[in-house]
Amino acid sequence: MRIKYFIKAFKELDTTELYHILKLRNEVFVVEQRCVYQDTDDKDLVSYHLMCFVDDNLAGYTRLLPAGISYDEVSIGRVVVGPKFRGLKLGWQLMEKSIASCKELFGSSTIRIGAQVYLIKFYNGLGFAEIGEPYDEDGIPHIEMIRE
Repeated sequence: MRIKYFIKAFKELDTTELYHILKLRNEVFVVEQRCVYQDTDDKDLVSYHLMCFVDDNLAGYTRLLPAGISYDEVSIGRVVVGPKFRGLKLGWQLMEKSIASCKELFGSSTIRIGAQVYLIKFYNGLGFAEIGEPYDEDGIPHIEMIRE
């Protein structure tokens, strides 16, 4: 099994990469989680896109957002691992790469995320702490978390 990571700005993505990113996000967030929402929200245009490939298949993805787009701080969003690739610890690796990439790209060590509540312990393990109260986002409980 070969695992490779790539980061590209939106304008650097080719149409096949963009198609696979949107397909994976829709497969998990819209179909699996039964959440009808507007996935393409214009934030993609100003973000970096971290892709994880396993044997040439897109297995995981995150969107890296500069400060001022989703929050005052840098942010990581659309964290997803495809159903066929779960159990390989890709989520952990993907987040570690995303955190390191945010520091490299944006020069900031503070990262804020909007996490699904059931993943609090996962994100705690990566150094994120809950702030504020849980809130509903498209029918799914979320909470803001920050990593200094």
